[in-house]
Amino acid sequence: MTQLDILTELSKGDYEAFLYDCDGTLADNMQAHKDTYVKVAADHGIEIDDAIIDEFAGLPIPRVIEEINKRYNCDFDPQTFEKLKYDLYYNEYIQHIKPVQHVADHLLAHAAKVKIGVVSGGSPEAIRKTLEILNLSSHVEVLVCAGDTERGKPFPDPFLLAAEKLGVQPSSCLVFEDGEAGVKAAEAAGMDWIRIDKITES
Repeated sequence: MTQLDILTELSKGDYEAFLYDCDGTLADNMQAHKDTYVKVAADHGIEIDDAIIDEFAGLPIPRVIEEINKRYNCDFDPQTFEKLKYDLYYNEYIQHIKPVQHVADHLLAHAAKVKIGVVSGGSPEAIRKTLEILNLSSHVEVLVCAGDTERGKPFPDPFLLAAEKLGVQPSSCLVFEDGEAGVKAAEAAGMDWIRIDKITES
């Protein structure tokens, strides 16, 4: 079975909405994000191991920077770092991203059958641009990004807001994620979830 076949099988059920994370789930752009963290830190004299980004995948960027500060005993201002990282990513990396093909294909195959939302800790501009580059924008009915809720993942708030905007019960939503923070948020929202990064062809 292909990854798409497995994902399709796993997502069968009485669901009214599919909620997809973006970075690392629909978009194969986690290396680009890791590279931009590393470059901004290096520009300020701090050498970081990009594995820390995987460790805290799904957290809002300022929270990741707080963890970098703790781990490396530095004092980056989260807002300033986030702006530098965003500008670098948006201007130099975003045009080159590719889809996580089986997840993008899964979304396209179900767009007419269930409601589709994208729930991300990224900035609205970057996520909109990403969905545009991946040719998925027209299929996404609701977008919840950083700043739309006071608390981001691992709190349930972003997923609950997406369900509310789509007019469905949280229990009728299935979440597609690639990080621990997103899974915790889905569980806290009372939603079923699938870790797309754990799916391998058989």
